[in-house]
Amino acid sequence: MRIENARYHLSVHDPKLLPGDTLPEIAFIGRSNAGKSSALNTLAGRRRLAFVSKTPGRTQLINFFAVDEDAFLVDLPGYGYAGVPLAVRRHWDTLVGEYVFHRRALAGVVIVMDSRHPLTPQDRRLLDWLLPSGRQVHVLLSKSDKLSAQAAQRTLAQARKDLAQVYPGATAQLFSSLKRTGTVEAQACIEAWVAAHKQKAPAKGE
Repeated sequence: MRIENARYHLSVHDPKLLPGDTLPEIAFIGRSNAGKSSALNTLAGRRRLAFVSKTPGRTQLINFFAVDEDAFLVDLPGYGYAGVPLAVRRHWDTLVGEYVFHRRALAGVVIVMDSRHPLTPQDRRLLDWLLPSGRQVHVLLSKSDKLSAQAAQRTLAQARKDLAQVYPGATAQLFSSLKRTGTVEAQACIEAWVAAHKQKAPAKGE
């Protein structure tokens, strides 16, 4: 599997229109402006695979990016933005909720958090919301280049400690789209999830 080969596949606004779930899917989610789209672009080695916007709440679709014939990277709508109508927030709950809780192909969820403000109340609500799904979670502490080396390590240690309390089993790492810090580690996590999901897949059809 080569994440660098990711290409846009389709966008979905209605959970009923999700594509067939024959390939493993890795979902990316994060608070608006946490650097989710930039992280996707960096991991794929592409400048504009995922749209980077300075307007919070810009993405209101589930976007699928095919990685050869191996897997999909899935860009989920951001959360935690202000000034969005209630109807839009309810749509987010329905669209993302249906996907996260019922999608058989979903192999894991990557949550992107700004390393300068990790585990905000919105992030914690997301983790509480995700917990019943039992999904594997890996946290990218983005924009780590904005912190000193010592501050970054302290942030990572604290984030791992906090995650152990609110989402046992979740993992975390430092990440920087600007410096490409943590790219290899994140790719290895994604590839491991995809490989593990493929091993389990045959049993589901029995």
